[in-house]
Formats: sequence, structure tokens, C-alpha cells
Amino acid sequence: MKEEQRKEMKETELYSQLREHLYSKKPLLGPDSPFSELLQGMVNTIIEGEMTAFLKEEQLAGRKNKRNGKNVKKVRSTAGDIYVETPRDRNADFEPELIGKRQRELVSGLDEQVLALYAQGNSIEDVKRLLTKMFGVELSAGKISEITDTVLPEIERWKNRELNSFYPIIYLDAIHFKVRQEGKYETNAFYTVYSVDWHGQRDLLGLYVQGSEGSSKWGLILSDLKKRGVKDVLVMCTDNLSGFSEVINESFPQAIVQKCIVHQVRNSMKYVDEKDRKKVASDLRKIYTSVSIQEAQASLESFGVKWGDKYAYIVEQWQSNWEELMAYMDFPVGMRKMIYTTNPVEALHRVMRKLIKSKAAWVSATALTKQLYLSLKHNEKSWKKQARGWAEIQRDILKLYPERVPK
Repeated sequence: MKEEQRKEMKETELYSQLREHLYSKKPLLGPDSPFSELLQGMVNTIIEGEMTAFLKEEQLAGRKNKRNGKNVKKVRSTAGDIYVETPRDRNADFEPELIGKRQRELVSGLDEQVLALYAQGNSIEDVKRLLTKMFGVELSAGKISEITDTVLPEIERWKNRELNSFYPIIYLDAIHFKVRQEGKYETNAFYTVYSVDWHGQRDLLGLYVQGSEGSSKWGLILSDLKKRGVKDVLVMCTDNLSGFSEVINESFPQAIVQKCIVHQVRNSMKYVDEKDRKKVASDLRKIYTSVSIQEAQASLESFGVKWGDKYAYIVEQWQSNWEELMAYMDFPVGMRKMIYTTNPVEALHRVMRKLIKSKAAWVSATALTKQLYLSLKHNEKSWKKQARGWAEIQRDILKLYPERVPK
């Protein structure tokens, strides 16, 4: 049988396989897809064409050279693994352009697929399984880890990038994950610095792993912000972590500290009897929804008269933190809504937890940082966005603190 006839029969057979596969409603790509065979044929035909053109150039240049068999190697592609037959020449000078001699992957965005799957919270083993299922490509766990490691230099540049000199609002909070250390898994605090810049753009200034949460470790993080160019912050929004305010005042003495009202209410309600919960919550709400600091003070005094005997700890909590709980009262309504709670950074943490909810622990802090960074980058639209009504807030800040805004 002539070569042309064999080729025609093979093409007809492949056409039938493709037609049958399309009607089967099976995935276009995958282990059993004929598309990989089609791609394999195309690649080998192209490389044969490259060899033919190369030998013609050799002949025109007066060099004696001819074919010398083929090397067969398995190459990864998004259509599945294919077998490439690379022609050899006697002088060993031929270098294919489509797939080089040492190349084991047909450039097809496979690395991007690995990073995208990893960014969606999948473990390395999950990524390995999904690649095999979707594309018929088998990658080792080591190769997948190697691909995800390519983002580490990018993370370092991001962590050390220069920041703005002034931020109207910065939210500080921590989220906790289990990380393997010295053979056992321990809970580590992942410190989040989430900001709103002068133009109202939200951004993540940094992610830091610092073991257990503590005010002294926050001090190291604030020092890093200063080193990267931050000179002034108008309002720092925090939870009620002990010693936090003192650490902030050391690094940014002009910053206004706003303790989270939501955290305070939550702490106040911890030991309230079930039958009193609705009434106590309603009376606390009168305090933090007041239109002025004087009205808020009067509401706290009324609360003390009504509940002070039974829930003295609530009155004491509010009185001891009063100045920093009520700092938002010095601003108009728009800014108040932005700073009275750390809910914006907690919303960011919910995004982080949702993205990686399938994982209980990480083998290292580096692995955790890598996956969080990729996950957040992959879902920027959900957290890196413009603050609402910011033009009005800008005007209020310019009116109240004109000297704080850089010219």
C-alpha cells in the first residue's frame, strides 16, 4: 500500500473518531480524546517540515548533511500527552523551533492552568488529579510545586514594594491558619494590612506570618510599613487586642486609633442572660448610633443606670475604651461608616477562607503565603475596589485635616 493511501486511511479513521467523540458529549480534552492524536500528527508534520527546510538551507550553504533517523519523546500539552518524533541529521545541527531537543512541554499555557487551579484553593494532589482528568496530562507533585514556586520572586517584590506616604484609613487584623513547624502543626497568625488610599482605592499592603498574634509583633509590621515609605496614617482601625493602641502610637503618633464597635458589642454580649440579650443589645445600639459624642455619653450613662448592677463589666469595658471606641464621632457620616468597624478587613478574610476552605493545614508558611497570594490575585475584583462615596469623604478630610494630606 502506498504511503499516500495509508495517510488517507489514517485521516479518515481519525475523522471518524473525532465525529464519534463529539457526538458522545464527552469532554473535548482528556485522556480518551482523539484531539491529542490529532495534535500529535500536526506537531510531527510541522517538525518534519522544519527538517526539510533545514536540509535545503544546508545544501544551499554547501554543507553535506542528511537525515539520520528520529528520536521519540513524550511531551505534555493541554490536549494530553503526545509523542513527538524529532528527526535527526548526520551533523547533529538541527534544532526544532516548535519543540526544542530538551523541551518536554508544548507551550500551551499549562503552567497558567496549574497556577489557576492552585489559586482556587486546590492542593497539589488536587491539581495533579484535575490535570489528569481534564487534560490527560500527568504531572508529578514535585513538578507542580516547582511551577507554583515560580511566583515566589513576584511575592517578594510585592512584599517589598514602595508604598504611599499617606493613607486615610488602614485596617489591621489577623487570620489564623495551621502550619507545619518542626514536624507538628501549629496555629499561626497571618497579619493583614488592608488600606484605603487618598484616591479611595482599596489595597492589601502586606501579608505577614508571625506565629501567634500579639501587639509586639504588630509593632514589627508597622515598622515595615514605615520602611516601605508610609509616613502618616489618619485612622488605624483595629480590634481590641491588648497593647495595640500603644504600639500604633509609637510608630504613628498622629494616627487616630478606632477600635472596632462590632468587636466591642460582641465582647459585651458574651455573658448576658438569654432573656436580657435583645434589650441589652438595643440599649448598646443607642450608644454607638448616636449623632454626637454628647448623646453617646448620655446613652452610656443611661445604660449604666439600667444595667450597671447586673452587667457592670459591660459599663467598665466601654468606659475604659471610650476615647478609641468613639473616635469616629469626630467625623461626618460618610467617614464614620468607613471606620467604625474592621468589617472591611474581615470581609477580605472571608474571601481568603472561602478560597482555601478545603485545606485544614499547610506544610509550611511559604506554601500558605504562596497559595493565599495566588488566591487573592486570582480574585482581585472581590476586594480591590473603589470605596463608595469617596469624593465626599475626601472633602471632609481636607476640611478637618488639611495639613495631613500631602500636596
